[in-house]
Amino acid sequence: MASTPHSSSSAQAARQALASRLRELRLDAHLTSRALSTAAGWHEAKTSRIEHGKKQPSESDIAIWAQVCGVPRLIPELVAELRAVELTWLDWRRAEKTGLAHLNVAVRELYKRTRLYRSYCQDVIPGLLQTEEYTTVTLSAIRDGRRVPVDDVAEAVTERMARQHILYEPGHRFVFVIEAAALSYRRGGPEVMAGQLGHLLEVMSLSSVVLGIIPPDVERAGRWPVENFYMFDDEQANVELVSGFLTITQPTEIALYAETFVRLYDAAVFGRRARALIESAKRTMD
Repeated sequence: MASTPHSSSSAQAARQALASRLRELRLDAHLTSRALSTAAGWHEAKTSRIEHGKKQPSESDIAIWAQVCGVPRLIPELVAELRAVELTWLDWRRAEKTGLAHLNVAVRELYKRTRLYRSYCQDVIPGLLQTEEYTTVTLSAIRDGRRVPVDDVAEAVTERMARQHILYEPGHRFVFVIEAAALSYRRGGPEVMAGQLGHLLEVMSLSSVVLGIIPPDVERAGRWPVENFYMFDDEQANVELVSGFLTITQPTEIALYAETFVRLYDAAVFGRRARALIESAKRTMD
């Protein structure tokens, strides 16, 4: 399992693909590394680091590189590729500098086109199953804890609530696995939590939803808790880390998350046993 952006094959592969393309442009232009560096006005070591994927170029670096290589027409395409690389790993501070709502809007189409959605959460109720009150408390804590400069929690909550309509639309299937501890971690006080747990009991009866709870006393050998992750078909996996947000698109890495999901799924209980765990947690809130 990937735990940092630096160990993610998806992030590294995207960086390396851009680096290789820049090197090919230099070679096609019959330029040595030194010649390109001199024309660009920077040290030769910078060119080497960019071509080996050790330094990510800026958009201005990309523009200069293309100009020196005689292919200015490729600048928009190369900049778009660079931005795609940057989106593979999003530092929370950079991603949230304009608020929280735009991040939720950005994944709207991804949710709509997904047919099989799988998620594992160890410390929070998944967003698609949250009540408005629970979501408000959660996003407000993120705004305050990460010092988000723009307060658009209300807009972000509205977007998340609207997203939940896909639970009732045909053609989608949702499989959730939640650690039992997430049922007890208090967000917003007893009333908010009781309402949230009551909502779980309602949505788990939907034909499109499969909800599993991993009991606290289950045998964990080979099935240890991992970071929260969300899978969209076999196309993409999103992982929330302390420092940022990782988007995984490499098939081999997605397969690792799928295998991990199966192991965690096998540790969960469903149906009446899952209801019993939720009802027990709800009684402590009541």
